[in-house]
Formats: sequence, C-alpha cells, structure tokens
Amino acid sequence: MTTNGNYDQLIEQITDMVVAKLNGEEYCPTFCHADYQRIVDAGAERIGIVLGESATAGDWASLIDHTLLKPEASESDIKKLCDEAAQFGFASVCVNPGWVKKASEFLRGSGVPVCTVIGFPLGATLPDVKAYETRRSIFNGAREVDMVINIGALKSGDDCLVEDDIRAVVDAAHENHILCKVIIETALLTDDEKVRACVAAKNAGADFVKTSTGFSKGGATANDVALMRRTVGSALGVKASGGVKGIDDARAMFEAGATRIGASVGVKIAQEASGMKPTVTAGTY
Repeated sequence: MTTNGNYDQLIEQITDMVVAKLNGEEYCPTFCHADYQRIVDAGAERIGIVLGESATAGDWASLIDHTLLKPEASESDIKKLCDEAAQFGFASVCVNPGWVKKASEFLRGSGVPVCTVIGFPLGATLPDVKAYETRRSIFNGAREVDMVINIGALKSGDDCLVEDDIRAVVDAAHENHILCKVIIETALLTDDEKVRACVAAKNAGADFVKTSTGFSKGGATANDVALMRRTVGSALGVKASGGVKGIDDARAMFEAGATRIGASVGVKIAQEASGMKPTVTAGTY
C-alpha cells in the first residue's frame, strides 16, 4: 500500500523533473523513480493498456532493452545501438560492462539508460566479485543491471547460496538506486528449479526475474514466462530474453506475463509495430 509519504515523495520527484525540463537541464532519476519503475514494469494492467489495439511503435519500444552482448562488438556497433535507442525510445540499451562508460557518453541527454550484465554469461563467479562488478559498472554509468545466478548452486540444491549470491548484487544495486534483474537461465533448469530460482530472487529483493542470457542452449519461451509470472506474482517484473525475433514473439511473451523484452531486434519490432518494412540490425542476442 502506498503511504502519504510515498505520494509526497512522488509529487516532489515529478516537480523536480518538470523544473529540470523547463530549465533545459538533464533530469537524473533517483530511487523514487526506481521504485516507480518497478511498479510500472511489474504491472500487467499497464501492459494491457500500452499494447492494445492503439499501441504505437513507441509504446512497444518503451518496453524493450535494446541489446548487444556479442564479444566481437566494436565501438561503432555500440554507437549504432545507442543511436537507435535514442531514436526509437527503448527502455534501455544493454551492453557488456566494458562498454558501459562509452554507451553512457553516447546516450547522454537522450533519456535512455544503460543496462549491463553481471557475472555474464555463466554466473559462476563469487558473490563479492559480482557485487564489485555491479558497483564498478554503476560508477561507469549503468542504471540497470542484469545478473546471472549461480546455476550450479541451484542444481546442487543450495538455495541459500543462490539467494545470498543474488542479494549481494541487489544490495550493491539498490544502495545506488539501480534496478536489478536476475537471469535464471531457464534452458538449463527444470520447472521446479525455475520456481526455486524465482523464489530466491524475490526473497533477495530483486526487481525482475529474467529468462535467459541468450548464450545458452535456448532462450525465452512463453511457457517459462508464464511460470515465472505465476511464481513472482505482481511484485516483480519478468523479462523475456533470447530468441525474440519479431513483434509476434514479443507479443506472445507479453501475453504470457513479460513486462520487459531483451532483444537485439528492437528496431525490427518497433518497425513492425508501425507497419514499416523492417531493416536489418547488427546485434545478436
């Protein structure tokens, strides 16, 4: 339940944003914005409204993390990704930690935040290492982080370690007012393990659960998204990533309960939504 204090804080936040816009200044979101964003991203009702019959390309773009994580990505590839994100108004760009600083420079003033990946793609690094990687990425300009769980620990039945691993990144993110998404790598898990991973993420205070890295043997499926949504309820966002190839795939994911899409084909999805003929983009995810 939202308290009067929360409403006062939200009103103050909106006032700050309006004043900044009137003064021609760049508005820097604070944790109040992150709290609001979690509510927006987790809300299935909002998705139903945004993606109704009157949904525009901009509506779809606002729910997509425009992603480029291939290891051979060059600076010019990252620049193109950021230019596209600014043009279409994507929810974020998602890049490897080494590109966070450069992407932040490319996107300065655009209003599009930079997302990065932590412990990627295996999730096998230590919790304190993941926490440091998180803080270092935030220092370089990341405003959202997608961390990979310790899959081996989950497979071993050590749910406490999985939860502690997630919490290390969540705490590092939230102390800096940053959203944290938790990649459970559904292609490697049984349904029971998917549920346990989602419960661990929820218990650790994460903002989202996310299906896949895009670097394993499979990506998002509508069935997995639906299972994850049932497990976390409306408290967390659900991000579908890996294997989303166009607007039909994206719509299927949203209908199953996703509130964010991670894809390298964000431009194609937006163009299909607007009725334009899609152009080929450079990214793979």
